[in-house]
Amino acid sequence: MSGLDLPALEAWLGQNLRGVSGPVEAEKFSGGQSNPTYRLTTPSGRFVLRRKPPGVLLKSAHAVEREFRVQRALQKSAVPVAKVHALCEDEGVIGSAFYIMEEINGRIFDAPSLPGLAPKERGAIIDAMNRVLVAIHDVDLAATGLDDYGPSGNYYRRQADRWAAQYRATATEDLPEMEALIRWLDAHMPEEDGQRCLVHGDYRLDNLIFDPDAPEVRAVLDWELSTTGHPYADLAAVLMQWSMPATAEGRGLAGVDRAALGLLSDEDFVACYCERRGIAPIGDFRFYLAFAYFRMAAILQGVKNRALSGNAADPARGLRLGEYVPEFARAGLDVAEGKA
Repeated sequence: MSGLDLPALEAWLGQNLRGVSGPVEAEKFSGGQSNPTYRLTTPSGRFVLRRKPPGVLLKSAHAVEREFRVQRALQKSAVPVAKVHALCEDEGVIGSAFYIMEEINGRIFDAPSLPGLAPKERGAIIDAMNRVLVAIHDVDLAATGLDDYGPSGNYYRRQADRWAAQYRATATEDLPEMEALIRWLDAHMPEEDGQRCLVHGDYRLDNLIFDPDAPEVRAVLDWELSTTGHPYADLAAVLMQWSMPATAEGRGLAGVDRAALGLLSDEDFVACYCERRGIAPIGDFRFYLAFAYFRMAAILQGVKNRALSGNAADPARGLRLGEYVPEFARAGLDVAEGKA
């Protein structure tokens, strides 16, 4: 069972997507802990529906409206995105806001070690990941109509405040390491350096769809946390993810011999990024990496809270991911204090 009101959805599609009619079959995609996502099969072809989860949500969370807006704005940019067709903000149709986009066929790599590929292929995949990250950060905000997509001012200040508030609103236990990390970030907040760009907010390998036969990104997915802000947040998030265990849950590269596999080191990935953007090498990266751990801990705490309340897309997996909250908090504090 998809959990969707298919008759209501069929009626809405018939009124809002030209040439599309029922019957509609819906299949929920597995994985993911944020906005439930479904494949829709109709006589006119396949589409993807992405909706807000049911239940009481935190303010500004699960903003499918923003996902729709940014992907529409990027249609003709150098950033590959799926074509979006229609947005429904009427919660009365299926119980929450949703949007419809095209289905992109291709490869999604869950493990950044890229098992089954040759070293040269692995290197090309990670290089494409680097190239698309640069394309996101080089988007012309004015030309795409995204200049007002996020507030101006200190990105890290507002992000730290937002995620600290959301963490505390969803906390299920006392975690001194997290509070210590929040205090450290407050005390080491970087000053504005003039960099303001589109940031994805959850940029990692498994949020990219690659061409079936080539190391080319066909679409960047999951724009829920996108905004305008500072580019190093995305860059640090990539390195943070790679520091995780090389397991199905961790999806990292800890302990992996990257050189033997043809994968870039953290230092080389950052160097390639800076060269492509034409910026000077980045100095002390400690704040940005500590911030990435902090934000992920806050996000996973929200996932855990939704799982406990029954609103998670996959409650069992949500509880497993919630177990990592203390680990992310400790890892961020270790980075902050120079222990990692």
